[in-house]
Amino acid sequence: MRTPKTVAASGMAVRWLAALKTPVGAVSAGMLFMVLTMAVIAPILWSGQAEAINTKTILQGPSPEHLIGTDSLGRDLFYRLLVATGLSVKLALAATGIGVMAGLVLGTVPSLLGRRVGRLVTAFVNIAVAFPGLLLAMFFAVIFGVGQTGAVLAIGLATAPSFARLTQTLVATQSERDYIAAAKLAGVGRVRRLLRHILPNIAEPLVVTATIGAGGSLLAFAGLSFLGLGVQPPAYDWGRLLNEGLNDIYLHPMAALAPGLAVVIAGLAFNLFGEAVAKTLGTPMPISGKGAAPQRVPQPNAVEPSTAVEPSKAGADSNAVLTVRDLFVSFPGPAGPITPVRGVSFSLARGEAVGVVGESGSGKTQTALALAQLVEYPGNVSASRLEFLGQDQLSSPSRARRQLLGTSFAMVFQDPMKSLNPAMRIGAQLAEVAQRHQGMNRRQALARAADRLRAVRVPAPERRLRQYPHEFSGGMRQRAMIGMGIMGNPALIVADEPTTALDVTVQQQVLRLLSAIKEENHVAILLISHDLTLVGQVCERVLVMYAGRIVEDLPASDLAERAMHPYTRALLAAVPDMETDRDRPLAVVPGRPADPSQVPAGCAFASRCPKADDHCTREDPQLVQREDGHRVACWHPSRGTGSERVSVELKLHAAALQGEAS
Repeated sequence: MRTPKTVAASGMAVRWLAALKTPVGAVSAGMLFMVLTMAVIAPILWSGQAEAINTKTILQGPSPEHLIGTDSLGRDLFYRLLVATGLSVKLALAATGIGVMAGLVLGTVPSLLGRRVGRLVTAFVNIAVAFPGLLLAMFFAVIFGVGQTGAVLAIGLATAPSFARLTQTLVATQSERDYIAAAKLAGVGRVRRLLRHILPNIAEPLVVTATIGAGGSLLAFAGLSFLGLGVQPPAYDWGRLLNEGLNDIYLHPMAALAPGLAVVIAGLAFNLFGEAVAKTLGTPMPISGKGAAPQRVPQPNAVEPSTAVEPSKAGADSNAVLTVRDLFVSFPGPAGPITPVRGVSFSLARGEAVGVVGESGSGKTQTALALAQLVEYPGNVSASRLEFLGQDQLSSPSRARRQLLGTSFAMVFQDPMKSLNPAMRIGAQLAEVAQRHQGMNRRQALARAADRLRAVRVPAPERRLRQYPHEFSGGMRQRAMIGMGIMGNPALIVADEPTTALDVTVQQQVLRLLSAIKEENHVAILLISHDLTLVGQVCERVLVMYAGRIVEDLPASDLAERAMHPYTRALLAAVPDMETDRDRPLAVVPGRPADPSQVPAGCAFASRCPKADDHCTREDPQLVQREDGHRVACWHPSRGTGSERVSVELKLHAAALQGEAS
């Protein structure tokens, strides 16, 4: 019976064996096999013949007895060439190993030791990469001294910068994946994230690069020995034989050409095999931070926070799970800070489901990442108040925050395939949360993981624990992500577009699952979505975001008939229904969303709003709470009901915009 482990191993073997089916791969693999075989058996079989001195045959040319001639002591150069394969390959592999290890250390330090140390290491690597490798090798050879040891260290350290640059790039790419963010949210430390989540997923390109690097190290080692900085007599490698044979190249050219040819063949074997594997695996050929914690700091070029309005009814409720006041997220830009989230204020009570809607770029996801403290440097998060389960997230110790977020804050990302580590089994990923935060051993954690998968309606959970993410369907992966979120006892689940990549049937299953978890465990849910219909089915309250601000906060039951902000009504009008005339173009919101780097003065929606006047373009409206708890930020909120009037307004405004453009 094939287990998931054997399936994964066979899949990797098939990918590597595919490289051998290409002409270049087959030839280079045969050459590499011969070189490595000769490196092992030649010193054992022919060392005696290679060391035998015969003064009667000094400096003879090629003959049937001596295929490529003899040296100044009458030793057979052919046997010496074969025996030199062992030392040449051994030293080249040793230098490659040193270069790989040093490169891994330099490449992973920035992700382990924080921003300042990381910058220094990155600057050092950038400077070192600017110098040719052979020049660096000669420089280090002078430092470490002449001989085998010095040459190995010199070549190893000379190849380290390029390997470190590749490692830094791959680590940075993996660090932006959703499953790394999930590991951070679960409280997994930097070293554990690196060893368990990042390195296994970048192993293949690193192995391929190391294979190619071995050929370069072989050539560099031969060069140092040829210059007299590498292997010293009585030991010898190909570079040393080339140096000795060069003195009589005009009398006995084979004494110099044969070692050079051996270096070329071995170097090509390593390089061509590495390139063939890289091409087959799709690995690009290499060319020879720290999250921002929330702070109480002022935000330039942002709206003024309103202190006269409570975030919502739940803001003053002692049962509030989350309370957010004046939340800002900013990033440095060429013309000043870019602020995709500007003064967001709201709260969630236990068991409450709140939806966040808006166009792409409105700040929904950045708000969720800020709540989970997953905004990466150089992003900056600030708020006048940010409390989760009564704990102040602005001033609490980082360890206490990680513990609370890891056990009580669940994050479900949009793409579960990117959120789950493809190199780890589902069970290991779920169990990691329980082992990290609940003190369970491996057996207890796996039992808890099976129970959580069963709770999210995954069939045969014990068997599924042993499978990898690629063996799950899209809906199953999303359920596994939700199961990971409820491994602890979450008080809040933030679901960022959890149904975007799923078909309609699976969407309904996931939504029913979230609703069931909310009812059974009294969990608050923050659902981010573009689909107003979906949000209206699941949530009790809806937050409408535009240009980084909440422009309307209303009950979901009032969304269709009592929406007051023109932007909310425009979004509703753009949603087709069973009565939509299919012979006419679908309604759209005219204009383009506001650019976070250039938010206009006044109301950001004014350029797209059919009701905008001079007041709207001069002054930005505050989010004002009405007597019924409905909050809206608009100088001219709508009073009518229904969506028919909205469609007419949109069509008239779109026609006006088209007339202005013409």
